[in-house]
Amino acid sequence: MSHNPIRPWRNIERRKSRQIRVGNVLIGGDAPIAVQTMTNTPTEDAAATIDQIIRCADAGADIVRVSCPTEDATRAMREIVKASPVPLVADIHFHYKRGVEAADAGAACLRINPGNIGSQARVKEVVAAARANGCSIRIGVNGGSLEKHLLDKYGEPCPDAMVESALDHARILDDLGFHEYKISVKASDMFLTVAAYQLLSEATDAPLHLGITEAGGLRTGTVKSSIGMGALLWAGIGDTIRVSLSAAPEEEVKVGFEMLKSLGLRTRGVNIIACPSCARQGFDVISTVEILEQRLAHVTEPISLSIIGCVVNGPGEAAMTDLGFTGGGKDSGKMFIAGRADHNVSNADMVEHIVKLVEERAAKLKAQREGEQVPAE
Repeated sequence: MSHNPIRPWRNIERRKSRQIRVGNVLIGGDAPIAVQTMTNTPTEDAAATIDQIIRCADAGADIVRVSCPTEDATRAMREIVKASPVPLVADIHFHYKRGVEAADAGAACLRINPGNIGSQARVKEVVAAARANGCSIRIGVNGGSLEKHLLDKYGEPCPDAMVESALDHARILDDLGFHEYKISVKASDMFLTVAAYQLLSEATDAPLHLGITEAGGLRTGTVKSSIGMGALLWAGIGDTIRVSLSAAPEEEVKVGFEMLKSLGLRTRGVNIIACPSCARQGFDVISTVEILEQRLAHVTEPISLSIIGCVVNGPGEAAMTDLGFTGGGKDSGKMFIAGRADHNVSNADMVEHIVKLVEERAAKLKAQREGEQVPAE
């Protein structure tokens, strides 16, 4: 909550990792944890892919991944890269030429496993293209596609097998003098994923990209991702995240930011604190919050807002937020500003009034951030 000092028990000490660059986005070190998503349009359809990327960027995505399985897809990447407001990761699986083409087309990062693309000569060619184009690499290990020799060795996907796979791929890049890479060790099994990242975090200083892969639909995937990734982030592990949902990519971005906001690791947008409502509520809390979430989705400045139905918890919650509304009066409630009771507002005017106050505060914060002169309140 922006007008209150940071409490020491809220501090998360992040794992020390080296820093790399994905386009103009820094990953690792002391850089903010980046939020990623992935397009689901055919990459060959540049217009549709660009449209989806822009929607994801508007939702706050720092980086967007685009699958490049064909030559037509990497050909379209040139147009897509030029139109994209954020750096793009080209997803390459087995064909080394797609990696070379994507790097030459302007991709900021390649998602590729060096050990899966053939001979040492092919790996060298991809790394040379990445180096020549200022392109980083993500080593992406997946529990569902581990190498056969590791499955034979360990009998099944397990944390040790996933970490061994990741370090084997990393060693190939290290031996070629290429260190601009990050690593992920994802699985659909939340416990397996968390254990693998915990092991990996102790074995390398490379930045780590977090995710619970194939997490499920919007509700199920959000819960599973929040528990697994939240545990890792709380432990200081993770430099960039992707919430994998069977939902629109924009929803992945929104969930990712809510996750980071809940942990105090990112502050983008309005953080609405609301009660679940009960018989004491002085207005319809649930519908009010739904409307405010929609009406305030465009705000990107960090603002905390409490919406509480009655005076039992309302004043206390409002004392810790930038703006707050507490129900309890006859068809009206109390507006709090910077933690203090300020004025009454009718329930009928509440939503419009709150939206106005939030937008005004956002404009002032933006002006302050951009160094403009702002009149004192």
